[in-house]
Amino acid sequence: MGKKVKKEVEPPPKDVFDPLLIESKTAATVVLMLSSPEEEVLAKACDALYKFASKGDENKMTLLGLGAVEHLYKLISHEDPIVRRNAIMVFGIMASNHDVKKLLRELDVTNSLISQLALEEDVVIHEFATLCLAHMAVEYTTKVQIFEQGGLEPLIRLLSSPDPDVKKNSVECIYLLVQDFQSRAAVRALNVIPPLLELLKSEYPVIQLLALKTLEVISKDRETRIILGENKGLDCLLKILETNEFSDLHVEALAVLGNCLEDVCTLQLIQQTGGLKKLLSLVGVSAVPDIQKNAAKAITKAAYDCENRKILNEEEVEKCLINLLEIDNDGVKIAAAQAISAMCENLASKRAFGLQGIPQLVHLLSSDNEEVKEAAVTALANLTAASPSNASAVAEAEGIEPLVNTLNAQREGAIANAATVLTNLATQEPFRINIQSCGVMSVLAKPLRSTSSQVQSKAAFAVAAFGCDADARTELRNAGGLGPLVELLYSKDEEVRRNACWAVMVCASDELTAVELCRLRALDILEEINLSTGRKNNFSEAALEKLLDNNLSQKYSQMGYLSSSNIITDGFYDYGQIKPGVKFLSLEELSMQELTDRQAVIFINAKPQEDLAVEEKAQDSSYEQTILSPSISRKGSREKASSMVSPMEEKQELSGQQCSLSKSGTREKGLRKGKGKKEEEKSKEVTQITSKVQDEIHLENLHWLPPPDFILLDYINDVSQTILPLTSTREQVVALAQFVADKMGGPIERDKLHDFSWELHISEIQFELKCNVVPIGKVKKGTFYHRALLFKVIADRIGVGCSLVRGEYNRAWNEVKLVDDSPQGVARLLLPPQEYIVDLMFEPGFLIKQGSAEADQYKHI
Repeated sequence: MGKKVKKEVEPPPKDVFDPLLIESKTAATVVLMLSSPEEEVLAKACDALYKFASKGDENKMTLLGLGAVEHLYKLISHEDPIVRRNAIMVFGIMASNHDVKKLLRELDVTNSLISQLALEEDVVIHEFATLCLAHMAVEYTTKVQIFEQGGLEPLIRLLSSPDPDVKKNSVECIYLLVQDFQSRAAVRALNVIPPLLELLKSEYPVIQLLALKTLEVISKDRETRIILGENKGLDCLLKILETNEFSDLHVEALAVLGNCLEDVCTLQLIQQTGGLKKLLSLVGVSAVPDIQKNAAKAITKAAYDCENRKILNEEEVEKCLINLLEIDNDGVKIAAAQAISAMCENLASKRAFGLQGIPQLVHLLSSDNEEVKEAAVTALANLTAASPSNASAVAEAEGIEPLVNTLNAQREGAIANAATVLTNLATQEPFRINIQSCGVMSVLAKPLRSTSSQVQSKAAFAVAAFGCDADARTELRNAGGLGPLVELLYSKDEEVRRNACWAVMVCASDELTAVELCRLRALDILEEINLSTGRKNNFSEAALEKLLDNNLSQKYSQMGYLSSSNIITDGFYDYGQIKPGVKFLSLEELSMQELTDRQAVIFINAKPQEDLAVEEKAQDSSYEQTILSPSISRKGSREKASSMVSPMEEKQELSGQQCSLSKSGTREKGLRKGKGKKEEEKSKEVTQITSKVQDEIHLENLHWLPPPDFILLDYINDVSQTILPLTSTREQVVALAQFVADKMGGPIERDKLHDFSWELHISEIQFELKCNVVPIGKVKKGTFYHRALLFKVIADRIGVGCSLVRGEYNRAWNEVKLVDDSPQGVARLLLPPQEYIVDLMFEPGFLIKQGSAEADQYKHI
């Protein structure tokens, strides 16, 4: 028999417990449980953390501080589906916290989340993975990560998920991603349009809204709009707009439609199906400001295309927009005005708005809302451009004063467009005068100082428009507007610089303004501009020429040439050839300088001083002394004052002069038939008499005025009586040359020119006057440049055309154009004029043909 062996049972391992139910009331303990190797513990811990995090942001921060995010990150790829699902649920709920999102970005969780979007995954995983991605996609860097890691394709696929939460989270994430242009192109290639249109049928408004918002973003691209049209997307949008119960979606639907209307084909399609008429009708009856505003914005986008403008005009969109201007909502008014601006490119629309919309737009200029004001004035600027009838409508609507006031607006666009409208109105003289009466030039001084190139340009352009009026130029000058205008010449902006040059050219039309512009260095700046091929323009060259033409003293000093059209008037002075970079001083500044050995400044002033009284006393038949009165003028011959002035008046009238010459205050009169000693004696006697009066005058308290040159006045009177009546220009030129030479020392023999001591004579006059400024009538021994200047001055007064040219070494000469006298009748009239140099030194009256050897010799000897 065999022996039985008893089998022993082995005891269980000592380290194995029976199943335990663990409960914890502290988050820290639960977080520690995330390190457990048991799936059931992990799943329950994640479930507990989900409930804890759902209670508020403070709990999420607690878990973040306990390191829960790092543990959960390891679990979202766990092999157990329940653990993975619960971990992702915690992630989804915690990702709404900013600090959690930051840590999730650092951990680069997007790739792991995207991997959970596979179709075979649980719908709950889809829900919370997309929720987490939607929270994170708010940040630009995460958008890039999701795009680069291929997240768009599974997100688009999940738009067709049976779960509404998955749809909502997916479309929201896509909406955030397509803010970037790369994603917009990608979703188009992934055929996102059909599922988005399908979402518009959802029973959940939030999903419909997100779908519309996404469509609004991606339909900014033309290719997407084409696909939208091919998928009957326009019908879906119009159906939403027609359905009252979808009124909460109308604003977004209009935004999408507005993008679609940019395409001509789309707009034509909508028009043909009656959709455009329905749209405008909807806007007309709607009382929702956002709908009205978005409709106006849609029209604005469409109106950027000329064909679209024609279609909109056919549907009488103008009436709709004009009605929107009346809506009591600033946003609607702004959008409507902007749409009007865009539609103005269509001439028919511009006429329609001009008939009805201008009064409403003018009314909006008084709005307290600066954006409304800017939109309204921009529309007016477009309406009045090249439209005299609309400009008249603005004036008839009493828009001039509010437009001038708008130049003080806060927004740069409002100021610039107000200046544009006023410029458009200024093309019609009655309106220009009306605008000027509102002090527009004074107001424009401020915009000229703006830092905005747009404002600077339009303000300068407006100055050019109004500067054609002398009173307007004076107003701008008095308002200090010339300084900032000149500063604009430095602008690097081509349009600003061009308009500033134009304005300077217009403002330089009178001498006072031209002199002030030169004082502000406009001349120097324009010269610099014209030396630069990149900066100069047609207006810069014209401005320089105009500036010099109205400041002949500086023109002659800088350019050494005055044409026959440059008429020398009282106040002109020959400063001599000025060197580059040297400041050109005024006559007043020169008169205040101490006597120096520099070349005398010869000035012209044949007009009696307006502030002097006349007192004439006949001493004998060959001598008379005159003190001028403001009421006395000279017309060819001397007139005596009818009454004496009081001593006090005499003091005031004779004051203000800064050199001894100006202290004379009396008329220095030489006898027509006598020369030399007798004339000098009379001059000295006059000086002695007036110096006694001048001693009592306080010069520094009165405005400086150049003293009159009565000798020059007598020259002009004599020439007017003796030379002007001559029948031919040639005779006048010859006689005037002889007259000038006779007054300035007579003819000089060529070989004795160096003995003609004119320098000593001029120095004596300077010493006598104790001043460097010398009236030309005082010069009795004059050389080339004295005689040429006197010839030009008198020739200009009697209408004989001649130029004045400065040469080197004190040379100057006059050039005249004369027709040969030998042929008679019609033949003479057909001959071209010949140019001659007038000899004033050697053979006074001899005409030297320009270009000949004699002419070169006269210029350079």
